[in-house]
Amino acid sequence: MNTNETLACMVLAQSGRFMPAEMMRLYRTVGSASDILRLAEGKEVEHPVMLSAKLQEQLKSSQAFLRSAEDELNEVLKRGITPLIPTDECYPKRLHECADAPMVLYHRGTADLNNRRIVAVVGTRHVTTYGQDLVRNLLSGLKTHCPDIVVVSGLAYGVDICAHRHALEQGMETIGVLAHGHDDLYPSSHRDTANKMVLQGGLLTEYRLHTRAEKFNFVKRNRIVAGLADACIVIESAEKGGSLITARIARGYNREVFAFPGRTTDLHSQGCNHLIRDQVAAMITSADDFVQAMGWENDRQLLDAQQSGIERHLFPHLSEDEQRVVDILGKTNDLQINVLVVRSGIPAGRMSAILFELEMKGVLRTMAGGTCHLYPL
Repeated sequence: MNTNETLACMVLAQSGRFMPAEMMRLYRTVGSASDILRLAEGKEVEHPVMLSAKLQEQLKSSQAFLRSAEDELNEVLKRGITPLIPTDECYPKRLHECADAPMVLYHRGTADLNNRRIVAVVGTRHVTTYGQDLVRNLLSGLKTHCPDIVVVSGLAYGVDICAHRHALEQGMETIGVLAHGHDDLYPSSHRDTANKMVLQGGLLTEYRLHTRAEKFNFVKRNRIVAGLADACIVIESAEKGGSLITARIARGYNREVFAFPGRTTDLHSQGCNHLIRDQVAAMITSADDFVQAMGWENDRQLLDAQQSGIERHLFPHLSEDEQRVVDILGKTNDLQINVLVVRSGIPAGRMSAILFELEMKGVLRTMAGGTCHLYPL
């Protein structure tokens, strides 16, 4: 951990807590949180920029924030909490793509925030028996098709806690995104579940210790739920609600959004029905529908092969198209799938099949956000 840069990011997070997108834009332009603090003090930096009057005002308190950040860092480390900043390898890459990504995340748990498959499951706090059955059947099906998938939600009443608990029962890792600091838990009745999640998933927040669960925090929390995942699934929602906000944020992040329909007369299905009607969400009725829409049908086959001990041969037999992809990654590793499509001239539909075959041969791995990593010889 780069302690100075972590502290600087903590200061920026505190300074720009009401303007995360603008602060992240500045950070990406300058390239260093430490340099932004030097810039605020009138010192020269490698990539100087003009600070807006609003940002200058926000950064006036940076020195005071720095002293409190040092105390905060010591305390979170004592509690077994890992602070993550955008340059850390463990910072979620999917979230990093988002314009208003948090400057700092505080993670406690076992889950890989860059797991190959992550899905957000959200919905009403007033879940019905119908909704509970949907959650149970969805996660059971996902476990069958995509055994290593991670489930994300907000640890709230209703659909959220159902998703977390059923994920735990299925042996799946599940992450709860909090709207407060790690020293508290809201609602407190979910503490037993949260303690299990720390050992089988995790708890994640952008909020410092001693931050209470204010209403505004929940709205901000929703963007993290949406940004962490490949897709967002809405299960039961009234005409208005936090899950609809999360779904629309996910759509804004170019994530796939899905919703289970309900009867037109059901109040707790109106939100889902409207998402489908407005083409914000695609309609699904089962885990099978979701997996097919995402193109994840072969996940079980790949995992079974890996668990059976597939090994990369020194010179595996590759088709002409497979070799073309390997050659491209050999020159520039960790490329997005769409970049491989452009550089190779291979159609996107065919590329997915090629990448799957290369994974089966132990040549590469598809990482978070669709990045392909070629294993070294």
